[in-house]
Amino acid sequence: MQDPQRDPLTAEGAFHDAAAPAAPAVTVRRLSKRYGDVAAVDGLTFTLERGTITGFLGPNGAGKTTTLRLLLGLAEPTAGEALVFGHRYRELDQPSRRVGALLESGDFDPGRSGRNHLLTLAVATGVGYDRVEELLELVELVRAADRAVRTYSLGMRQRLGLAAALLGDPELLVLDEPANGLDPAGIAWLRGFLHRFAADGRTVLISSHVLAEVAQTVHAALIINGGRLVGELELDELQDGARSLETAYLELTGGLA
Repeated sequence: MQDPQRDPLTAEGAFHDAAAPAAPAVTVRRLSKRYGDVAAVDGLTFTLERGTITGFLGPNGAGKTTTLRLLLGLAEPTAGEALVFGHRYRELDQPSRRVGALLESGDFDPGRSGRNHLLTLAVATGVGYDRVEELLELVELVRAADRAVRTYSLGMRQRLGLAAALLGDPELLVLDEPANGLDPAGIAWLRGFLHRFAADGRTVLISSHVLAEVAQTVHAALIINGGRLVGELELDELQDGARSLETAYLELTGGLA
């Protein structure tokens, strides 16, 4: 049951389960996925501790989306394992209440309103309608809530997708290019929200190509190329913020001679 005193903006009163396992939020061990002769993911291993924001970076075709799909149980690994809180996603009790995901901004019925989209998901997730209103306010879509989604800009669809990911008040957010289509004010809002989310002990894995924004948002970065992990960086160890992250990324992925 949700705490009626919880503030959706500051994330105070977020879910804490004293009986929750001590396992990391995400554990990936020797994870591989092959499509015929092509290795989309090749022996990937990493761990995400709770209360952190981690950037998941790599060129197009590096295996980022495949890894996220494996983590969320949308594809089966050829070898290895991808665990959330010590379990496969499909083994979690009420997984949508522990993990929220935004992988595609276009997964909406274009004729349905934003509010109706969230209400439909709320029924499937088993959360109250008051949570829908909370989230519409949080992502600043109240004024557009009764408009058809087909009239939404890309940035508005991203906000709606984030609201959907947050319906179950999850402990882990998995986001693929969440700033896509957002204006500067929207990007700043998203950054602040993710910082507050992690400060409450919850975890974010964020895939993005916008290195300057990643550098301002994440605590660490995982860099993959050709399906393999080629770098793990702690952002506080980098000297010059976005510039250093960009240089390291280009060096590790072969984009810089």
